[in-house]
Amino acid sequence: MAYQGQDWNVVVINKKTKSKPKAADINSAIQRGAAVETVRKYAAGTNRTGVAPIKPAHLLEDDDAEIHVPHVDVDMRIKIQQARTAKGLTQKELATQINERATVISDYESGRAIPNPAVLTKIERALGVSLRGAKKKKKAPAS
Repeated sequence: MAYQGQDWNVVVINKKTKSKPKAADINSAIQRGAAVETVRKYAAGTNRTGVAPIKPAHLLEDDDAEIHVPHVDVDMRIKIQQARTAKGLTQKELATQINERATVISDYESGRAIPNPAVLTKIERALGVSLRGAKKKKKAPAS
């Protein structure tokens, strides 16, 4: 026979799964006085890490130091509003064009937003304007 030494029986492999202890089992163990270990998960079910941002060391030493967070300046706010209204777009329509929330556009136009280069690039492309200064012109070759 050509298939000597081969096992043709069906083998089923099942992965054992850990089962969570039920609340009733935990309560009965506590009532009996058994040792029960509980672990509280930090920030479970949220999208937050729960860690505060770390300040640079020189700012920690100087308690009097003020931290300046850059916001959208007045010129950029006006440019965004004028370009958006010139195209006849609402804040929501512009936001959907650049795949952002309407609150992002509102924050940029009101000056509450912290400038993000990626978002600014999207807004510039959608509106067809330069928000971060004049583009450099190439010099014509000298003849």
